[in-house]
Amino acid sequence: MLAFADPADLDDGPRTAKPATSRMCAVTREVRPVDELIRFVVSPSGEVVADLKRKLPGRGLWISASHAAVAEAVRRHQFSRGFKRDVRAAPTLADDTGHLLSRSALDALAMVAKAGQAVSGFAKVEEALVRRQAVALLHASDGAADGIRKLDAIVKKTATDSAESRQIPVISALTSAELDLALGRSNVIHAALLAGPASKTFLSRSQTLVRYRDGGQRQGSETRQEF
Repeated sequence: MLAFADPADLDDGPRTAKPATSRMCAVTREVRPVDELIRFVVSPSGEVVADLKRKLPGRGLWISASHAAVAEAVRRHQFSRGFKRDVRAAPTLADDTGHLLSRSALDALAMVAKAGQAVSGFAKVEEALVRRQAVALLHASDGAADGIRKLDAIVKKTATDSAESRQIPVISALTSAELDLALGRSNVIHAALLAGPASKTFLSRSQTLVRYRDGGQRQGSETRQEF
């Protein structure tokens, strides 16, 4: 059952001495790790905005990283109640937040390419998987089913053969055009991410986007991430 926000749900700003590792969702009242929540603040013009990097000034209200939860917060005027004043939460806030998360993930993927931590093309991706160099596999949503099936089979086989028995994430539903733009290459259907800080950042952001679109469900380490 959903509840309304209490003033105590507001944080003291992004520059507190010891940032919390968990917060209570103002909608569900569930305490969750901050990575599974989104911080919202009020702009100088009185508009509610998502603070994805948790650095914007002012007190923040935390909502589960879920399209449904943000939409419910808007519908029930949760933000005005939580901030204890009249604020404007756009009817499209849930969709707008989703677009911001998508843009954030694509920007991170562009940094992966800039850092040289990605390879594309079926043959190169296959080689990275077989050699266990890949930390994630990406498919374009408009890619041919046959190629996707073959590479997925390699992921499953290497996971079975590995002593750790750990399957790497498979990230799907980005279009080829989006992969082209982020990776700076043409006709990208498949890509593999290599180990490195940039890849780690992208995986974190993509997992948040997956969670947001899937209704806030937690993602395990061995999962197919589709968004």
